[in-house]
Amino acid sequence: MSAGGHPGISHARPGPSWTTRRGCVQTLAIVAKRDKPEAVALAAQIRERYPHLSVLADRTLAHELGWPRVDDRELVTRADLMVVLGGDGTLIYAARLLGGRGVPILGVNLGSLGFMTEVPVEELYPMLEQVLAGRFQVDSRMKLSCRLLRGGRVLIEDEVLNDVVINKGALARIADHETSIDGVPITTYKSDGVILATPTGSTAYSLSAGGPIVHPSVDCTVLSPICSHALTQRSIVVPADRTIRVTLRSETADTYLTIDGQTGHGLQGGDCIEVVRSHNRVNLVRNPKVAYFSILRQKLHWGER
Repeated sequence: MSAGGHPGISHARPGPSWTTRRGCVQTLAIVAKRDKPEAVALAAQIRERYPHLSVLADRTLAHELGWPRVDDRELVTRADLMVVLGGDGTLIYAARLLGGRGVPILGVNLGSLGFMTEVPVEELYPMLEQVLAGRFQVDSRMKLSCRLLRGGRVLIEDEVLNDVVINKGALARIADHETSIDGVPITTYKSDGVILATPTGSTAYSLSAGGPIVHPSVDCTVLSPICSHALTQRSIVVPADRTIRVTLRSETADTYLTIDGQTGHGLQGGDCIEVVRSHNRVNLVRNPKVAYFSILRQKLHWGER
């Protein structure tokens, strides 16, 4: 995907802020968690509250509301602001829809506070008013570019906000994952799989596999084996501009590549997964009332006995 820009956004790192002039947002796109009646009701309220804006919805939500349906490409092309109604999974889906466009995303959490969806429902409209008035900041989150190569041919090329996971099915044996960084051999992980996570994804599957928590303003890739046979093989934090290659060296059936938990692809012996920082980033509207470490304390129950 080509690097997509958005008027007024700085793509410098780490963590640039961005503000917009009043009236810059003309089209608002809403992406909602499926089978969530509360999200459907909120979307209808937003459209009614802001009649001067063009309010679009993802295809499933538009169908439920009876709104005109637009395809994903048109939704992304027209959007000046994307509002996510759901949780972190819905936000990841929205980020994947945007591809390379730097459209700011306002994440509204319909359950407990999310790592990325920072705005509770009761603060939706005050926060949205601030955004429409141009008084807000964004966190610029790193993405990974991922390629699956088979026999030297690129089968899949995608971008990732959370993680790239190579994992075996329930009945498959552990596999050999030959790993290199910028062409320098590191090790061959004899393990159930390997996780390559962004700082944003460091609090997801990577954390469960023993990986470190990385602040989202730090650009790096976290490389973690899943249930390694060698207890000395631990997570590695790699500079984001280094290319990591993992080649599956064993003929293990029932092994898969999963991208952001959204898409899965079967793997064969000899397949190579190549990961490096993407030129594109995801811009999340910040909730000024919530700090990153406050979210960690709440989600991970730090300080509780």
